[in-house]
Amino acid sequence: MKADEIRDFDDVEISARLKELREERFKLRFKSSMMELENPGTLRRVRRDIARLRTILRERELAKNA
Repeated sequence: MKADEIRDFDDVEISARLKELREERFKLRFKSSMMELENPGTLRRVRRDIARLRTILRERELAKNA
């Protein structure tokens, strides 16, 4: 997911997507601990997507306060 795509979402959509990705990260971490993770790159992708979502939410929060 690209940052430009995320910026097109509204805050509600970003929050919903963030919740989904956190649940997915939990499942992937569990699979990783059980040595059942097929592609370790997916965990990295999910972590980075979560970071992008949180960054854009923070940008919007700062823009509202400025």
